[in-house]
Amino acid sequence: MTKILLLSDTHGYIDDDILKYVNQADEVWHAGDIGDLKVTDTIKALKPIKGVYGNIDDTKIRLEFPEHHRFVCEGIDVWITHIGGYPGAYNSRVRDVIRTNPPKLFICGHSHILKVMPDKKLNLLHMNPGAVGKHGFHKMRTMLRFTIDGSKIDNLEVIEFKKR
Repeated sequence: MTKILLLSDTHGYIDDDILKYVNQADEVWHAGDIGDLKVTDTIKALKPIKGVYGNIDDTKIRLEFPEHHRFVCEGIDVWITHIGGYPGAYNSRVRDVIRTNPPKLFICGHSHILKVMPDKKLNLLHMNPGAVGKHGFHKMRTMLRFTIDGSKIDNLEVIEFKKR
């Protein structure tokens, strides 16, 4: 079983409240708009991290993280990208691939809106952890945590922080 902490849209912000949850995870996944490599460097010093760059990320971040990251965690095919849309409204950059070769778990950020929903047509689960940084229009800072055990995604929790 792998304990995952999923976050996005840090926009350069990291604090002890976030790091408390980092310490409880086996892996941290970041869905883009990192904002500053100090965020991922701080996480990397504690736990393994997988991530993608977002639309606000500079060249340094883009050299370290890809636009799309597709991998297998235990028995789950995972695809992380920053701008991906959601079931019924996938972004044109991913639409064709997601229809022809859908992952089991599709993760994106960008919207600052926490959303977890199944795509019954493509038999996948879509996750967007919202935004945990302090920059943007969101009122509540959020992350997700869950476990992957073989081919099962389980124990999904929303983590909410004080309003920005």
